[in-house]
Amino acid sequence: MFSLKNKVAIITGGGSGIGKAICKVFAQQGSTVCIVDFDETTGKTTQDEIQADGGLATFYKCDVSNQQQVAAVVKNIITDHKQINILINNAGVAQVGNVENTSEADMDRLYSINIKGVYNWMQSIIPILKDGGGGSIVNMASVASSVGISDRFAYSMTKAAVVGMTLSVAKDYIHQNIRCNCISPGRVHTPFVDGFISKNYPGQETEMFEKLSKTQPIGRMGQPTEIAYLALYLCADEAAFVTGCDYPIDGGFIKLNN
Repeated sequence: MFSLKNKVAIITGGGSGIGKAICKVFAQQGSTVCIVDFDETTGKTTQDEIQADGGLATFYKCDVSNQQQVAAVVKNIITDHKQINILINNAGVAQVGNVENTSEADMDRLYSINIKGVYNWMQSIIPILKDGGGGSIVNMASVASSVGISDRFAYSMTKAAVVGMTLSVAKDYIHQNIRCNCISPGRVHTPFVDGFISKNYPGQETEMFEKLSKTQPIGRMGQPTEIAYLALYLCADEAAFVTGCDYPIDGGFIKLNN
């Protein structure tokens, strides 16, 4: 069940956090994993850990906001592995601020990675999926695309765009056997979250971690592997009837925070 054997999967932002967990789970299920990350150190570490466990993984350095780099990496992946079956658009960045204190530079940075990066990869991969008879795309959105979160103006904007792109692609390519869904995690405990808290709340790390954990009605943050298992389902043949959906995985954040 949920086998990815003989499938080649691309995971952007695969060097750490949720992306790394997806890489490892997919490799365990038999997929050839293409780890895409801007950070060469973390990307190669993920590759080495998967290979040490007997999995198949190759690291590719790429700036997802650079369309030429994305196209070049896709070409290299096809040369190396002959096919592509799965794309996970996981790479992303966050920013704290409301509309007044979000700078133009902040907006441009989040747009270029969180929106343009998703567009770049889907534009490059979809022709390959069409030629190969179909495939699965999963884009990483956020609960911030569904509910108002204080001081997340630019981030919420980008994640709402991810949901919109997901629905559009699902509609446009449904008859080419390309399924496109997105996942909207609540707060997940990753190195990114630890760094975010340290940067924005110095000296209050423990207090803020507990506060952010308790915003989920379930009383804790999610674990990266919990998100990875949902991604696995959406990319497996068992989910062949699922497309055009946004899946919250948030400890009750959206529906139960009354």
